[in-house]
Amino acid sequence: MSIESLASYTRKDWQKAADKVLASAETRFFIDGRYVDAIDGGRFENSNPANREVMAAMAAANARDVDVAVAAARRAFRDKRWSGLAPRARMDILYNYTKLISENTEQLALLDTLDMGKPIRDMLNIDLPSVIQTIQFMAEYIDKIEGSVTNTPSDVMHYVLREPIGVVGAISPWNYPLLMAVWKVAPALAAGNTVVLKPAEQAPMSCLRLAELFVEAGGPPGVFNVINGIGEVAGKALALHNDVDKITFTGSTEVGKLMLQYAGQSNMKRVALECGGKSPQVFMADTPDLGRAVAAAYNGVYANMGEVCNAGSRLLVERGIYDEFVERFITEGKNAYVPGDPLDPKTNLGPLVTDEAQQRVLSLVESGKKQGAKLEFGGDAPKLHGSYVNPTLFTGVTNSMRIAREEIFGPVASIIPFDGIDDAISIANDTIYGLAAGVWTRDIARAHRLIKDIQAGVIWVNCFDEGDMTQPFGGYKQSGNARDKCIESILSYTQSKSAWIRLS
Repeated sequence: MSIESLASYTRKDWQKAADKVLASAETRFFIDGRYVDAIDGGRFENSNPANREVMAAMAAANARDVDVAVAAARRAFRDKRWSGLAPRARMDILYNYTKLISENTEQLALLDTLDMGKPIRDMLNIDLPSVIQTIQFMAEYIDKIEGSVTNTPSDVMHYVLREPIGVVGAISPWNYPLLMAVWKVAPALAAGNTVVLKPAEQAPMSCLRLAELFVEAGGPPGVFNVINGIGEVAGKALALHNDVDKITFTGSTEVGKLMLQYAGQSNMKRVALECGGKSPQVFMADTPDLGRAVAAAYNGVYANMGEVCNAGSRLLVERGIYDEFVERFITEGKNAYVPGDPLDPKTNLGPLVTDEAQQRVLSLVESGKKQGAKLEFGGDAPKLHGSYVNPTLFTGVTNSMRIAREEIFGPVASIIPFDGIDDAISIANDTIYGLAAGVWTRDIARAHRLIKDIQAGVIWVNCFDEGDMTQPFGGYKQSGNARDKCIESILSYTQSKSAWIRLS
């Protein structure tokens, strides 16, 4: 069913559909165009964070299973069953792929909602439209990947080719299970590579169907493979594999650093990392339309339960507007996001992904109180059976507090006062991260100064978390080294080959 046809679904409709989807959900690996079980029969439990019920026992990969998946991808790359197709033929397959994804919206949306607690409305309005848009964008660029011919002496010809890297190992996170997987898989496929995807163990089910639909769309078997498993086992084995040519990872900074080590311990494979952030939004005293700015502030940290790499969790507010900003945030933001059943189309705040995530967020909230920040609202769990945390606001925060320094990955906002542009830049850059930032001011010169001096890969001015597929997404410092979306992303899955030809 298409996205449009699901607009009239009620909570009861979604629950009925969820029962049906779970009954038919796959739990094995998808390798070489078919579902296979773990060699040693390993399994792990997959639970619904909204009710803590176990939904399925997923096949758990070990190093032997990873070997099988990588071997399938290597065979598919070596015989050029994908990269050898004419560019327009590969484009047609990916276009057909997006059509099948659209036709299976109900199933794909439910799998992510059940797996990680994302409100079904977000799946329909944000995630799945973005999945389709991403694949379409990457497909459109396939026949536009160009090399070059350089200017040489008349008896020499020199040209540079762009070729696929080979086998790509992709490790995707649980906060946007389908979308973040597609941000990796789509450009890798568009560039002619083959892929082994290891989705996060907290939300693995939708990616299995994603790979199956690729084959249904005409994609050759073995080109897109998916293995489930625990990161410390399956993810590590994939990153260490000597027959994987590139590893692309989105997740914590701690694990991102391990990816770099694994590449060095194995075959010096390329490593692309997106490792989160602690994004500041800087609100200057001349912020235009304070009401819109405040809305961007609470939406930027409470959307998707705060489980967003670029969440604007540090709100830097100039003292001249600090009191009014805080008052508006409390008045408008306190009840803007209400925890509820993710299958209810009215719900805009689901549970956190696991009980462990819930307890970590609540522990950081306690640290904020102990370190002297003022809790304005929230800071606790609602009376719901699930891994929920209420939207939370701290004021009087200093940048030395844990809540201002650690990536919370929950619906917790910190408002930090500052005095003047130099102070704002100093606070904004006082972090190990550099993924994104927001800047709010009427002064164009001031805006450009902040853009140039804030150390972040993405800067929004008088808005937050907007953009399209032309916008590179990635960070500075320990937020990583990759750029997702955009043309640069496709080219990062290619390598250049220089051909110097003596004609005389």
